[in-house]
Amino acid sequence: MSVVAPPLTLRPPRPSDRGRVAEIVRATGVFRPSELDIALEVFDGAVQQPGADYHALGAYDDGGWLIGFACYGPTPGTAATWDLYWIAVDPGTHRRGVGRALMAACEQAIVAAGGRLVVVETSSRPDYGPTRAFYQALAYGATARIPDFYAPDDALVVYTKRLVPSRRERPHG
Repeated sequence: MSVVAPPLTLRPPRPSDRGRVAEIVRATGVFRPSELDIALEVFDGAVQQPGADYHALGAYDDGGWLIGFACYGPTPGTAATWDLYWIAVDPGTHRRGVGRALMAACEQAIVAAGGRLVVVETSSRPDYGPTRAFYQALAYGATARIPDFYAPDDALVVYTKRLVPSRRERPHG
């Protein structure tokens, strides 16, 4: 069974979406209060100076209501590696393809900008199980784990996905 996203408009968010971003992050129920502050800091950077350090993409329903967002950007000091800093979708719209649509659009934008690898960092906590399953379903592989990174018994789990083959992986022709 394939899940089809509801009618969506994907576009860069506006500064006026900041309050809604905060609502979405809180509603997920998994982020700590300090993480909300970080999400808003990254969001602010993305909307105030798009592309300077961060890029942002919002998913809007057919009524123009923000139901999800993602922030991503090139990883400093790397050759075409990008980080997905945040993705959050209103829990009332989970399992409808909104997150998949956001991820696909982010990946397309990253490739168009010359990116080749995406890195995603997340938690090992049990309440992040659906998040880890989401990345795995999108062909992200768990490539690193740092025990007790976020807190005792809360490891950092790093997922990666190669979007463009490296030179050694490309077929010769």
